[in-house]
Amino acid sequence: RRKMSTLQLNLLLLSFVFFHILHLATVNGVPIPTQGKGQWQLLQPNIGIVAMHMQLLHNDRVVILDRTDFGFSNISLPNGTCRHDPTERAVKTDCTAHSVEYDIATNTIRPLFVQTDVWCSSGSVDSFGRLVQTGGDSDGERVVRTFHPCPTCNWNELPNRLLVRRWYATNHVLPGGRQIIIGGRAQFNYEFFPKKTSADFSTHFLPFLKDTADKFRGEENNLYPFVFLNVDGNLFIFANNRAILFNYRNNTVIRTYPTISGGDPRCYPSTGSAVLLPLKNLEAESLEAEVLICGGATRAAFFRAGQGTFLTALNTCARMKITDQDPEWVMETMPGGRVMNDMITLPNGDVLIINGASEGSAGFEYAVNPVFAPFLYKPNEPVGNRFEELNPSQIARMYHSTAILVRDGRILVGGSNPHGNYVFKGVMFPTELRFESFSPPYLDAQLSHLRPSIVSPNNQSYSNLTYNQSFKMQISFTDGTVAPDLVSVTMYAPPFNTHSFSMNQRLLELNNGELRHSDNLTFEFDVRIPRSPFLAPPGFYILYAVHQGIPSEGIWIRLIREENEISTQLLN
Repeated sequence: RRKMSTLQLNLLLLSFVFFHILHLATVNGVPIPTQGKGQWQLLQPNIGIVAMHMQLLHNDRVVILDRTDFGFSNISLPNGTCRHDPTERAVKTDCTAHSVEYDIATNTIRPLFVQTDVWCSSGSVDSFGRLVQTGGDSDGERVVRTFHPCPTCNWNELPNRLLVRRWYATNHVLPGGRQIIIGGRAQFNYEFFPKKTSADFSTHFLPFLKDTADKFRGEENNLYPFVFLNVDGNLFIFANNRAILFNYRNNTVIRTYPTISGGDPRCYPSTGSAVLLPLKNLEAESLEAEVLICGGATRAAFFRAGQGTFLTALNTCARMKITDQDPEWVMETMPGGRVMNDMITLPNGDVLIINGASEGSAGFEYAVNPVFAPFLYKPNEPVGNRFEELNPSQIARMYHSTAILVRDGRILVGGSNPHGNYVFKGVMFPTELRFESFSPPYLDAQLSHLRPSIVSPNNQSYSNLTYNQSFKMQISFTDGTVAPDLVSVTMYAPPFNTHSFSMNQRLLELNNGELRHSDNLTFEFDVRIPRSPFLAPPGFYILYAVHQGIPSEGIWIRLIREENEISTQLLN
């Protein structure tokens, strides 16, 4: 009997090791999560509706909306309530809900009643914490809907409060507390809500929106424009592949930014996503603001998808300091191409890129090859070292998917319905009613000794704070592994998320003083609120303490404006 050579023995041992690595890496074909790369959890197997729009409110409940003209949803309205609409295309009498409220603490769903069609609408939370939701399709196109956060509240609908049809528009809260509603299909203008002066009862023409509308095969590529409030109180507006800085008070373009490198579109239906990177050094005389745009589709991707050809999604991000004297886009490469991706700013300042597909475009059945793994972008790392691929979900999140950050640091993920109605069988990507959460790497149990807890202010009820106010904050730790120089405080504005863009999303790193020992493992320090509503419009925010990149559970605060600080005319 021939003896094995050393080489043969080593090869046999190597194959044995590889077999066991592959065997351990999957269970029934499902990959086992890699430690330190985040964790997924199924919260609800069926929330009854597609999560096309989502907003977190300050009672720790999430309002979710779907379109009303899909037909019956999978959750009934309570007490025999029905929606009657003789003009409805799908069903005239519908006793199912098309909006729900998700309670984070109890992991339960409450059906809500919405009468008019919210399909592809927009929204924001006002300074009183009320969700103001605008537009949609058909009978909802000029409707304003409001929702107060309370255990029994429901939708209040205000017909004809919008001057024109708002379908695929973008909203942003202004420093004075009102919101501006920009664009929409065939709407090259903007308006305000609520309306205060006679001038508010006319739309304001914005030529930039018309100039950025692609004429090729009706692609458009300028819907759901990316809008951010700049540190000077003007609006950064990005549509298609270019941007302006816009003074909405006198309808003036202050500057035109360079076209994004490569010239590919990034807005609907060539849908990428965008964030305003965290605002820092808030007491400096001159402040910086940076915008990051990632993903999207090449020009003609929408048209080609309609013919059954799915073009590869863009794998690039573009980053620019919009406050620079001569700003330029700096291009970076993601681990893979992505279209219909969401971008969520995390409490520690990193950005999570999640959901979407690697081929095709936004639209009904216009994309294939879902991207299951989120990408983590670390803006403070050197170029080339900023991206990290995290553990994948097992659920495809295609067209009409959503994702939002909640107070405990998790990301709630829902939606996906690339069909004209609810379709659960016989298609590549069925209508998705499952609701899940993703815990980023900072929630790994092995990092719990680094995680601070906020002792004061407490979260029993939110604190009212004013601009430029200083307050004392106390945090505690479970052991003595504390690096005082690596403690920061961030303030997050929860956004209205739909169609891969989080409207009003904003993270600020507040100025804080040196840590002082208050008790054995408790520290106290001073924190200062931003000096101006140009930096943070009035309203509700989540306050986090961050230690070595690990955030605490957040607490709610409300930022209020004293009328004598700055004139209402200037702000609005």
